[in-house]
Amino acid sequence: MLKIFKVTAILEGISYLVLFANMLLIKNNNPELYHTLLRPLGMTHGVLFIGYIILAFLIKKSMNWDLKTFAIILIASLVPFGTFYVEKKYLENNA
Repeated sequence: MLKIFKVTAILEGISYLVLFANMLLIKNNNPELYHTLLRPLGMTHGVLFIGYIILAFLIKKSMNWDLKTFAIILIASLVPFGTFYVEKKYLENNA
């Protein structure tokens, strides 16, 4: 399950950055493409975000995360590049 969480963390981070790129770079230059991409990118990111949160709750006990560590892992999903930090700091040596 940890391997699935690692992959989800990386994919969630990538989807977050792609969603931002769509909003910041494409929206002003090509509004039609922006609207075409918004729904599939948003849905993909939403599913990965929910999966990240659910998997974090599921593996919390097996990883022996204290409340502070668990809070950092959850908050990282809200910050750009946060899930990459979690994968590097908390998950890299455990799989």
